[in-house]
Amino acid sequence: MSEMEPRSAAPTLSCCVFAWDELATLRPVVLEQLAELRRLGVTHELVIIDDGSTDGTSQEADRLASEEPGVRVIHHDTNRGLGGVYRTGFSQVHGEYLTFFPADGQFPATILAQYMPLMTDADVVLGWVEQRNEPFLARLLSRCERLLYALLFGPFPRFRGIMMLRRTLLDRLPLVSDGRGWVVVMELLIKATRSGARIRDGVPNPLRLRSSGASKVRNLPTIVANLVQVFELRRRL
Repeated sequence: MSEMEPRSAAPTLSCCVFAWDELATLRPVVLEQLAELRRLGVTHELVIIDDGSTDGTSQEADRLASEEPGVRVIHHDTNRGLGGVYRTGFSQVHGEYLTFFPADGQFPATILAQYMPLMTDADVVLGWVEQRNEPFLARLLSRCERLLYALLFGPFPRFRGIMMLRRTLLDRLPLVSDGRGWVVVMELLIKATRSGARIRDGVPNPLRLRSSGASKVRNLPTIVANLVQVFELRRRL
C-alpha cells in the first residue's frame, strides 16, 4: 500500500513500528503488534517506518505489507534518526490515537492494552522505564539530561518509554524542530504542557532484553547531537 493512498475512514489506533537495520526482529515485532491490535478489537493501521535500512529490513517490511492486511510501509531514502521517524509518523498516519514502537522488540505489545483505557481522559500517555541494570554513566547522563530540560524549559513530564497521543493534539500544536534527535518529541511535550493538555506521565513500561543487535539511540554522538538541538529549541521557544 502506498504511503499516500487515501483512506475512506480513519482507524481508531495507528501503531508505528520504526526500524533501522532490524531484519532479525522486525517480523516477530510486527506480528506481535498485529495480534494485540486484533485482540483489542479496535480499528487500526500498522505503519512500518523503515529509516534507511540497508540489511534487508526494507524488503522484509514490504513482504509484511503484502502479506498482512492493515500494514503499510514508509521508506526513508536515508537514515533520518528518531526525529525523522517521529515527524514521518506525525504527518503520515490517520488514526485517532497514535503510538510508536521500536522494531527491536524490547517493548511488548501488551502496552497497547495498558494505554488505551488511559486515553479516555488524557491527550498524551507517557511511559517510564526504570534504569535498574544500566551502567552508572548511563544513569548519570539521563539524570543530567532531565535536569537540563527542567532548567531550560521548566516542568517537564516524566517520559522514557512508549508514548501514545491523540491525533488532534498535533493539529493544534505546530512543531518546528527538524533535527535527527528526539527534540521534536520534547517540543511536543513542552507545548502540550504549556497549553494545558491532559498528560498522564510516568506510566510503568515493561522492558525486555534485545534479542539481536545493539541500541542505536543511547550513544555519545546521538546525545551530543541532541543537546545541540535542545539549545536551538530553547532559542526558538
